[in-house]
Amino acid sequence: MLATATIEKNAYDVALENFDLAADALGLEDGLRAMIKYPERVLQVSIPVRLDSGKIVRFEGYRVQHNTTRGPAKGGIRFHPNVTADEVKALATWMTWKCAVVNIPFGGGKGGVTCNPKALSLGELERMTRRYASAILPLIGPEKDIPAPDVYTTPQVMAWIMDTYSMNKGYPVHGVVTGKPVSLGGSLGRNEATGRGVFYTTQSSAEHLKIPVKDARVVVQGFGNAGSIAANLFHQAGARVIAASDTRGAIWNAKGLDVPAAMAFKDRTGSLAGFPGAEKITPAELLALECEILVPAALESTITADNAASIHTRIIAEAANGPVTPEADRILDQKGVFLIPDILCNAGGVTVSYFEWVQDENHLFWDEQDVNRQLEKVMTRAFADTLKIYLERKATMRLAANMLGVSRVAEAARVRGLYP
Repeated sequence: MLATATIEKNAYDVALENFDLAADALGLEDGLRAMIKYPERVLQVSIPVRLDSGKIVRFEGYRVQHNTTRGPAKGGIRFHPNVTADEVKALATWMTWKCAVVNIPFGGGKGGVTCNPKALSLGELERMTRRYASAILPLIGPEKDIPAPDVYTTPQVMAWIMDTYSMNKGYPVHGVVTGKPVSLGGSLGRNEATGRGVFYTTQSSAEHLKIPVKDARVVVQGFGNAGSIAANLFHQAGARVIAASDTRGAIWNAKGLDVPAAMAFKDRTGSLAGFPGAEKITPAELLALECEILVPAALESTITADNAASIHTRIIAEAANGPVTPEADRILDQKGVFLIPDILCNAGGVTVSYFEWVQDENHLFWDEQDVNRQLEKVMTRAFADTLKIYLERKATMRLAANMLGVSRVAEAARVRGLYP
C-alpha cells in the first residue's frame, strides 16, 4: 500500500478544538461557551492599489475581533500570500487566550492582507497599507482595537497606519497601534520582546526540568525577529545554538553557530544561506536534530503527525503561532517532550505592546531596563500559573495554558453578564 500523508485540520479548526478541550476540562457551562468561543466581529475588505506602473490590482484584507470582554482587541497584522479568513480567525482566538494567560487587560484581535509584500515596492506597500488601514478604520482605535506588527509587517507599517488613523481624526493618536518607531511613541524593548519572552519561559522550563541552559543544544526554525532574538539570548546565556533556518534554507554546526555573526550575515545578505562556518542541511533534518531546546519560530503547522516522531528534543518553545498540530501534540506528549505553548511562550510581544499602549495613553515613557524587568516578571508569573495547573491537573502544558486563559475570559464574561 502507498503511504498517505496525514490530513491536518486548518488553523481555525485547531483553535476551536483546543478551546473545547479547555472548556471540557473546566466544566464550562454551555451558555458561557457560546459567549466566548466565536469571534465577535469578522471584517473582510477589498483593497484596490495603484502600482508604480499605473496598473490597479486588488488585494483581500481581514480584521477579526474575537473577544473584547476583558478589554480592547489586541493583535497583529500580517502581510503574507497564505493569509485566509480562517487563519486570521484562529490567530485572533489565540490572542484572546494569550492576553488572558499573561493577565493583561486586552482581548484578542488579528488582521491580515493576502499579498506578497516582497513583490511590492516601498511606495506600493505604503499605498496598500494606507488603503487597508482606511478600510478597517471603523473597527480600530486605542479604546477598541489596537493592531501591531506580525509576519512581514514592521514599525514603518505601523507608522503608516497610525498616520492614516490620525489624519482621519485630525490629531495624532499614538495609541492606535503598537510596535511603532520609538520616535512616534513606540516603546523601548518592543522589537526584542517576543524573543525575550521565549527565552524567559524556556529558562523557567529548563529550571523546572533541571536542564542547565549553559551548554544546552538549541535548534531554531525561523530566523526572523523572534527566532533570531531568542537565539542570541540563548547564545549569551552560554547555550550552543547548533542549527537555524529561514525561508531559503537551514544551517548546522555541532559546536555552535556564532549567532551575532549569523544575524549580521542575514541582515547583509537577506538569508542564512551560505553562512560561513556552517553546513547546509534540509529543513526536515533541522527538525530531527538531537537537542535540548527546539524553537519553532516560523509559521503554523510546521510540526505535524508526519514529522513529530522524528523530533528528538527535551523542550519545544513555540515562538510561532500554532507550529505544532493537535495530532503532533499527542505524539510529542507520548515521547515525553515538554512543550511551552504559543499562547504562553510568545506572549512577550503582546505584553510589551501593552506596556507601549500604557506609555502612550499616559504620555510617560519607560527606560528599556524597566521594560525588560517588567516583562520578565509577567512572563515568569504566567509560566508559574500555567505550570501549577499542569502539575495539579496532570494536563499537558497546552491544555493548562488554554485552561488558564479560557477560565479568565469566562470569569470576566460571567461577571459582566449578557447585554441586553
